[in-house]
Amino acid sequence: MAAATTTTTSPISQNMPEEVELPITTKITTIKPKKLTLIPLIFLIYFEVAGGPFGEEPAVLAAGPLFAILGFLIFPFIWSIPEALITAELSTAFPGNGGFVIWADRAFGPFWGSLMGTWKFLSGVINTAAFPALCIDYLKKIFPIFSSGLPRYLALLTSTLFLSFLNYTGLTIVGYTAVGLGVVSLLPFILMSFIAIPKIHPHRWISLGQKGVKKDWNLFFNTLFWNLNFWDNVSTLAGEVDRPQKTFPVALFSAVILTCLAYIIPLLAVTGSVTVDQSEWEAGFFADAAQMISGKWLKFWIEVGAVLSAIGLFEAQLSSSVYQLLANFLYSLGMLLEFASFVWLRRKLPAMKRPYRVPMRLPGLVIMCLIPSGFLVFIMAIATKIVYLVSGLMTLAGIGWYFLIKFCKSNKWVEFSNGECHGEEE
Repeated sequence: MAAATTTTTSPISQNMPEEVELPITTKITTIKPKKLTLIPLIFLIYFEVAGGPFGEEPAVLAAGPLFAILGFLIFPFIWSIPEALITAELSTAFPGNGGFVIWADRAFGPFWGSLMGTWKFLSGVINTAAFPALCIDYLKKIFPIFSSGLPRYLALLTSTLFLSFLNYTGLTIVGYTAVGLGVVSLLPFILMSFIAIPKIHPHRWISLGQKGVKKDWNLFFNTLFWNLNFWDNVSTLAGEVDRPQKTFPVALFSAVILTCLAYIIPLLAVTGSVTVDQSEWEAGFFADAAQMISGKWLKFWIEVGAVLSAIGLFEAQLSSSVYQLLANFLYSLGMLLEFASFVWLRRKLPAMKRPYRVPMRLPGLVIMCLIPSGFLVFIMAIATKIVYLVSGLMTLAGIGWYFLIKFCKSNKWVEFSNGECHGEEE
């Protein structure tokens, strides 16, 4: 009889699996996309609006030194500051990537939001399309080979592709690029202004222009408008800004100061130190003035700065005098709707949370908006028949586009996101 064998297993060993796998703790980190900070945002706004003193010379050509100086001193208070205040309030109330389209939609409904987008988008397309050519026009002063023919077309194609790719890389890179371009393009004007100080004769500032030269008020006011508008364009980037409720107001007001100083200081320096025929004050005259004040080296630097400024303008989207009237007309339509949206939202949603609020009651806001609105009506009234015709056709196309998209949505052929930010009640 065989002996029975008993195997004794402890309770612990019964419960232990053959292979023990220890739990692995994995730390999941969410990489947030980089947002625009204060300094890059200031320079992006600066390039949306100005990009340097380039282009303000025709104001002297049109009305003489005194009116040009007064224009760039007064116009920011009746146009730039109100537009910046409105942008600051509404961008912090609706910090999403839609800007003025969202404002009009919330104020008056989707039809007006769509029409606002049409007017602003088309004016932007018209403006931006000119900047590769503007860049090459400045570049040909340094390298004449780009004046015409195949080299010019290749340069246009290359610059357009390069600048578009730069924009594709992301707003953070574009923002810091704008900082570099802004510093380099402004430095020669700072130097020129300091060098010009001993040569300035203040009595030249009060000159009304040469005798016998007729004032061109159409050119004068369009020059002011072109050089000091588009403050609201940056609102479409609100969703890409770091802490937009705090960053936007500071960036806008800083950009207003930077832009106004960048215009008025070189204008005072050159009008006070250089005496030339009024007809020479065409776009690009500052480069010639720099040569008169300091020499060819500074003229070359300003021409290089003009090329860099044109790059910044393309990236941030400004406007060009070639298409100035048409772009100004479409932009004016959009701005009238924007002012109406701002006032109506204050009345319609008085309790909405506004991290920055323009410190005025409704009657004061109406007056603040009526003054620049009057100027917009004037800009539209002096437009040509072809501008009225093209703007009307573009507006009809925008209305048709709205109803086409509405039809597609009703048939569930397309679907759109409602956006992330719609404003909050306090």
